[in-house]
Amino acid sequence: DVSQLVLCGNVSISAQTVHLLCEAGIPIVHLSRGNWFYGITHGITLRNAFDRAAQFRAAADPSRTLAFARAIVAAKGANQRTLLLRNASPRPDTELARMATLLRKLDAPGDAGALLGIEGAIAAHYFSVFNRCLRPRDFDPAWDFRSRNRRPPRDPVNALLSFGYAMLAKECTVALLAEGLDPWWGFYHQPRHGRPALALDLAEEFRPLVVDSAVLTAVNTGMVAAGDFFTSAAGCVLRDTGRKAFIRAYEARLDQLVTHPLFDYRCSWRAVIRLQA
Repeated sequence: DVSQLVLCGNVSISAQTVHLLCEAGIPIVHLSRGNWFYGITHGITLRNAFDRAAQFRAAADPSRTLAFARAIVAAKGANQRTLLLRNASPRPDTELARMATLLRKLDAPGDAGALLGIEGAIAAHYFSVFNRCLRPRDFDPAWDFRSRNRRPPRDPVNALLSFGYAMLAKECTVALLAEGLDPWWGFYHQPRHGRPALALDLAEEFRPLVVDSAVLTAVNTGMVAAGDFFTSAAGCVLRDTGRKAFIRAYEARLDQLVTHPLFDYRCSWRAVIRLQA
């Protein structure tokens, strides 16, 4: 029943536990106390080196990487727009129209730089009205979300988003490793030391579907409150109570059943991520 073990902060496990999990093919994910994704301990999972060889050939083909990147940006932007349509009140018609216009531009030929610009513009419109989806029960001014900020996040909503995106990145890394692919060699995100580029590629379209949705659930149902955060000049961090509450909301979202758009059968979002990998 265990798919992975996630260690947040300075948590120790025995060598026997590590051996047992490696033997069972269950990864151990390491997050820092501040929720940075540090790495994974896993057994010998690579069974077919030809998969990775094919991955590297595809990554070296500009036409394939551009088509892959365009599909990612289109899916992510469409999912962000759908989340606003379903949750924002009052409905941000101006921003929705501008996002639709930007999404249509993806049909035209362009390079990776143009895609980054379109993705950034869509995200700017999206986060400019994201606060219309928030209906916290404690009405604390700390929930006044204005824009996306990170490294470090400076307010509770951004702290939840950053934590959620780190959790999603490790979820995608685990899914890619299970398929024998290299999570560090991406198509859209450029490979960089210490960055799981392909996992970030995979995570992009699931950010609004999984993380942003979990944040709205956690805030709007009162699972997390303003008192679950500590804010200082160094940024805003989750206290233990808030982190545990948000993990419950995040895991509940991953376990929620949906109809797969391609295969037309019911499965969890966690399974959808693995199918996408």
